[in-house]
Formats: sequence, C-alpha cells, structure tokens
Amino acid sequence: MAASGTAERVLAGLDVTLTRDLEGLYQDLHAHPELSFAEHRTGAEVARRGRELGYEVAEGVGRTGVVARLVNGAGPTVLLRADFDALPVTERTGLPYASTNQGVMHACGHDVHATCLLGTMALLAGARDEWAGTVLAVFQPAEELGQGAQAMVDDDLYARFGTPEVVLGQHVMAIPAGTVACHPGLAFAATDALKVRMAGRGAHASMPEAAIDPVVLAASTVMRLQTVVSREIASEDRAVVTVGALQAGTKDNVIPDLAELQLNIRTYTPQVRKAVLAAVERIVRGEAAAGAEEEPGISTMHTFPLMVNDEGACTRTMAAVGDVIGQDRLTDPGASSGSEDVGVLGTSADVPVCYWLIGGVDPDVYAEADAAGTRNRDIPQNHSPFFAPVMQPTLTNGVTALTAAALAWLGPLPGASSPPA
Repeated sequence: MAASGTAERVLAGLDVTLTRDLEGLYQDLHAHPELSFAEHRTGAEVARRGRELGYEVAEGVGRTGVVARLVNGAGPTVLLRADFDALPVTERTGLPYASTNQGVMHACGHDVHATCLLGTMALLAGARDEWAGTVLAVFQPAEELGQGAQAMVDDDLYARFGTPEVVLGQHVMAIPAGTVACHPGLAFAATDALKVRMAGRGAHASMPEAAIDPVVLAASTVMRLQTVVSREIASEDRAVVTVGALQAGTKDNVIPDLAELQLNIRTYTPQVRKAVLAAVERIVRGEAAAGAEEEPGISTMHTFPLMVNDEGACTRTMAAVGDVIGQDRLTDPGASSGSEDVGVLGTSADVPVCYWLIGGVDPDVYAEADAAGTRNRDIPQNHSPFFAPVMQPTLTNGVTALTAAALAWLGPLPGASSPPA
C-alpha cells in the first residue's frame, strides 16, 4: 500500500492550473450531455485527453465506452471506473453552462465522475516516479440502462486490457461537498424495470358503456400496487415499488385502446425480489381480469444486480482516503436504495469492488436545510431537473479521493519501502 506521504506528493499536482482545466471540462461535459450508448462526443473528448496524458486509449469498447491504460512498470493493475451517460431530463437549473441538448441532462452527475477520473489520470501520469503498476481507466457507457458494464465485459475488456486487482469508483450525491461516504457489504439495491401494457376497447368519451377504459384499469392498478410494500413485505425487509410513467390517450373526448405503465422496483435480497415481482404480476393480471378482455403484457426493460462492496477493500481504500481528506469527513451512509452496475466489473473478474459516494451540495446550504428539516424540499436529488452539484469543493474532493484510493492499491517503486497492505 502506498504511504500517505506518497498521496500527498502526488496530490500536490492538483494546482490552480489543473483545477481550472477540470472546471472547464466539467462545464463542457455538462453542457453537452448524451444518452446511453450515444456518448460519442463525450467519448471522443475523453479519449483525446487520455492520449494527451500519455495513456494508451481504446474507443468503442462496449459500443461507446473508452478505456485508457497507463503501464508504469511491474505492479498491480487497478481499475478506476467512471460512467458518462446522461438522462432524458429537461434541465431547469438555470446554470450558465446548462444543457444545450434539449431534453437531455446530466441529472445524475456522471459529468462529475468523468471529470474526476480525468483529473486523477493527470495526477498519476505526472507523478510516475511515485508508484508502479498499471492504471486502467474505464469510462463506461449506459449505466442508466444497467447495460454498460456488461457490454464492456462482453467486449473482452479484461482479455484486451488486463484483469485488475480491484475495481474502484465513486458517485456524486446530494450530501455535503467535501465528504466521502462508503458502506461495506450490500451497498446498492437490485432494480427491475418493467413495462406493463393494459389493453381496453376505445370509444367516444360520451359513450363509456361501449368501451373498456384502460385508463381506469391503469389507475386502479397503480393504487393497488401501493399495497405491495406496505402489506406484503415484512417490516424488517426493504423494497420500493414506483410507477414512474403512465401513458394513455391523446384527447379528452376519446377513450383510448391502450394504457402503458413503467414500474421501477428496488429490492435487497433475492427472496424479497421474488416476492415483490410475483405480487406485481398478480395485481396487474388481477386488475386486467376484472375488466379487460385481453391479458396484460408484462416485459422487463432492464435490471441491475445487487451491488456489494468488499469489506476488506473498503477498509483499505477508505483508510487511504481518510488520511488525505481527514477521517472526520468519512461517513457510512448505509445501504442505498439506488442501483449501480459497477459491481458487474468486479464479479465478472472475481475481484473486489470498493464504490463510494462524494458530496455535491454546498455544505452551508446542506446544514441549513438539515437544521430546518427541509432537505427533501430544498436540496434537489439525483435525477431531478434541478440537480446541480457545486463545482467546488466537489471536483477537487472527487479527484483527491479517487487518487488516494488508486495509490492505496498501486505498488511502490522498486526498492522503495512501503507499509504492509
């Protein structure tokens, strides 16, 4: 394990010039968001910068992913992962660098992740006399679909670029900027995204007796689904069932033929997942049987597996991060109801994963809302059209944490003394 003194020397490169460059990069990425598997401009910019830093760069890995590799003598291979896709959200932040791509926004902070990884790449490339091994920087597409990590693995990620000793990564969240939060063990929930198609029979709105109204069927289904967690899941278990979209009809005086629901389900154990999915299917089919002439259609749009942080890897990594940012700025947030596919990069290679959160909210704003009990109202969360991480200290903290984490796993220079891992 690299000593904290090594991390401090490497982090000395995070000067005013690099910081300003990263802020400019972040604003550029934020202003030009791209949807999953369409990250062409983003990937090209990442690749260009990686080559300028002296990395070997491969584009189009897993369709639109980018891999940058820097070999610096014999030693461990450490994978640093950042996702870089955006969401179909119309931005409402009012920022001067707001999205110029109508209806698309970096509403989950993946622009922060990519910027911080490039900052760490720059620091490590500029301090090759301080460490040994291989840095494998993976810029992953399509995290929002839960498909990008698997796509890169299926594109022979490890056969082409080497198998790492550990997978490291981070995610910006609506917690105080300057802090780092990591939960060992089960860290992120599994997700099942379902599409439900409910068929009715269209007619004029003035003659509902001639119709089978799928809007009513859908509305009844939505209300009944609210009982899955409250009445079918034990109080000591956790689950979330959300109907994120309900689409039906085109005009006030037309009863439509179809209604479509999109469901998002979060669970933390295979047993609860099985129970929730069974309950959802039973309710959907039951409501359709009560009023429709056709069976409903239920299909899976995407899934995320459970994401489990390796406890030993978290202990080792967070000790190094705390040495440089201060142990008092580390927290354990508990298991998140969010989902992540970064774990696929670890399980597919049978290597440990350490994935943590970095804060993106002005600490004073957060403290004020926390004291008033208005955090949910006053602090926009990820996926909100108002989600806007403050650039500083978010970016410098993210670069610092990722760099310290990487050095905790990279080897020392030949002949250099190092404390045991």
